[in-house]
Amino acid sequence: MLPFYGDPTQFMTAVKSVLAQDNPDWRLVIIDDQYPDPAPGEWAAAIEDPRVTYRRNTKNLRISGNFNESIRLMENSHAIILGCDDILLPGFVGRALELIERFPDAALIQPGVEIIDGEDHVYSPLADRIKAMCRPSGSGTREVGGEELVTSLLRGNWLYFPSLIWRVSELKSRAFRTDLEVVQDLDMILGIIEADNTLVIDEQTVFQYRRHAQSLSAKRGPDGKKFIEERAVFDAAASRAKARGWRRAARAASLRLTSRANALTELPAALRAGSGASTRSLLRHVFGG
Repeated sequence: MLPFYGDPTQFMTAVKSVLAQDNPDWRLVIIDDQYPDPAPGEWAAAIEDPRVTYRRNTKNLRISGNFNESIRLMENSHAIILGCDDILLPGFVGRALELIERFPDAALIQPGVEIIDGEDHVYSPLADRIKAMCRPSGSGTREVGGEELVTSLLRGNWLYFPSLIWRVSELKSRAFRTDLEVVQDLDMILGIIEADNTLVIDEQTVFQYRRHAQSLSAKRGPDGKKFIEERAVFDAAASRAKARGWRRAARAASLRLTSRANALTELPAALRAGSGASTRSLLRHVFGG
């Protein structure tokens, strides 16, 4: 599934990366969320491959709404919700099918990911080095779940949402929260794991995740809105963990150390912008209870 609203050049690169898969056993559904320029959609609609479907929403659903539209249109047993600025390496589908066969009951699979910038160059930002430190310990392909997994995600969300392979039956019974624009993925994932499902971690790199200044998450950092969402999700997760007797998970959600540290790094940009409201929101997130 490829929800689209973004840079047309990066969108076309994403689509071409699907067409270039070594394994032909895939289906691509492009969901255009009323992008103002019709040219990218016209390009996609003209692709002569029966595995590719192009749809344009009748109204703009916004990001979470278009994720839910993706769920509605899923037909296969497993799917990904590919970012319109990300890239599948040629072996992605083949490796995904191997992992699905090996772990048929896993609700989620996290394949190996590398980070690229706006010009497609591979690099290793500090944020992603920190994410790697938050992952559950171990090496090789492994299945994790329960409090260990939830605690690790509350310490720092180390997953890469656009690369995740979802078991569709789990998604069909749920929906992304439309009041969230940045951390709706974490909220969804926590709900799935808390329902006694498991996640597979794989080390083989088959996906390129784009981290750049134009992403919604990057824009929502300095204005503080990202962290308002995070507080709501973390507070709810802490309450659920306490009710379940998951003390380590509850503590991680209450402390939210990496989230506070991230907010602290956004303060200089808020100060430079002269936004008192954003600065106060960030300070509240860093030092609040």
